[in-house]
Amino acid sequence: MGFLKKIVVSGRGLVVALPYLWLLLFFVAPFLIVLKISFSDVDLAIPPYKPLLEWTAKNAVAVKLNFNNYAFLFTDELYLKAFINSIKVALVSTVLCLLIGYPMAYGIARSRPVTRNILLLLVILPFWTSLLLRVYAWIGLLKANGVINNILMSVGLIHEPLVMLYTQFAMYVGIVYSYLPFFILPLYANLEKMDWQLLEAAQDLGCKPYQAFYKITLPLSRNGILAGSMLVFIPAVGEFVIPALLGGPNALMIGRILWDEFFSNRAWPVASAVAILMLIMLVPFMMWYQSVQARESAGSR
Repeated sequence: MGFLKKIVVSGRGLVVALPYLWLLLFFVAPFLIVLKISFSDVDLAIPPYKPLLEWTAKNAVAVKLNFNNYAFLFTDELYLKAFINSIKVALVSTVLCLLIGYPMAYGIARSRPVTRNILLLLVILPFWTSLLLRVYAWIGLLKANGVINNILMSVGLIHEPLVMLYTQFAMYVGIVYSYLPFFILPLYANLEKMDWQLLEAAQDLGCKPYQAFYKITLPLSRNGILAGSMLVFIPAVGEFVIPALLGGPNALMIGRILWDEFFSNRAWPVASAVAILMLIMLVPFMMWYQSVQARESAGSR
């Protein structure tokens, strides 16, 4: 019995240890590598940075930390503008996803079971296609001789093509289209659990529909709104593919700067410093979301 108990305990410990091992291998280890490179000096070699540890003439190990990479990011306006613009684009995209996704999630949650399954399938359907192909499809829709301009010109609404591709508008369209399912699904999961009899009781007590929505539905769906917003905002800050393909060369996003520093300028230490700062910038949002989720789950018990 004692031997079996040891096996059960060790098995439980293994199950608990697997997520931590996963985080250690695929988050902590890469983070430490990037952090180490961020304190290095640029070097014309392979890899293009100098080691932090060097042997001196006295057979001692010298640690050389270069903090100028981080100082450079705060003194160069390009990086500051890229950080600010990335947050602005992510925030606007999140608000647009909220305005578009909330009615969709609410309509799916209030629909009949058969219709609900079809609507959920339509929301999930874009995931069956590569993100790159979907973004390229928007190029065919938004370009000067694309589908949208051809339709508008054929019906006589416009006489010359509209400039939509390689603009802020095209970038927002691509981000909202790509991340909208990430907002709808957690919000729907939250709304689907709601007791709709509360709305009927509110109407029986003389509450108007918009008042019932503001006082009952909206507060009860706060967790879903928060989860969807974080799933849109956090990855949108570091988005690279959509701004590069739809926003054009003038789309100043931190993901684009990160790509240029790594692969065009070969300035790996500066690029690593950008990545570390971007992670530090996003950690408070993730911690805030986790704290809210913990409070809500503790209050529901």
